[in-house]
This record gives sequence, structure tokens and C-alpha cells, in this order.
Amino acid sequence: MMLSNQQYLLNQEDKTASILLKELFDGFSYKIVMSTIEESKTVFEICKENDLPVSSTYKKIKKLKELGLLFTDRVVINEKGKKVVFYKSKIQSVELILNKKQVLLQFKINERNLHCSIS
Repeated sequence: MMLSNQQYLLNQEDKTASILLKELFDGFSYKIVMSTIEESKTVFEICKENDLPVSSTYKKIKKLKELGLLFTDRVVINEKGKKVVFYKSKIQSVELILNKKQVLLQFKINERNLHCSIS
């Protein structure tokens, strides 16, 4: 998965760039990633901030983690003894470069708190 600044060439052989681009332009995924760039948040904070349904947000977070776009920043136990997970974006920015020779998707890694990554 994504651990450093990366570039992906959009082409027929490697579908990685297309998958990442499609996921980022999905309304739910975009909101989740944008919401967690500056600071880590719980699912409920993400949902409240973006007016998203909880079940769909959990599914998208799982997908974003699988793609390496989101990570578990920390896990805490609240006053009721329940586990609370905080998620954070692994990417700071995305750049799509179009020219006659290629289409390139370039990610700048979010360096804030990445050293604390659980997964």
C-alpha cells in the first residue's frame, strides 16, 4: 500500500491508478478523505461533519484503508469502556497530470502523524 509519495500512470496494463481515481471521486470517499487530512476523526465525527450514513461510512473507510488512502491513527477506550477508533488520511493532496504522452496520478503523502500509524 501507499507509504511514500507516489505516482501512478493511467494505462490499460495497470489498473491501480484508475481504481484510486474512481474511489477518490466517489462522493462518500472524497468527503471522508477531506475530513481527515488535518486531524484524525472517529466514524461518528466524520458522519456528523459530512451528513453521511454510519453504515456506508464504515464500508467506505474499510475500502479506503485497503487502498492505502486512510489509516487507523489511534484507538482509545471511552468512559463507557467502548473502543473508539480514529482514522486519518494518508494523503495530503492529489494531482492529476494530463499531457500528450501520459495521464499521471500523483499523491503527496500526509506527513502529519503518519509515524503513529497502526494500519
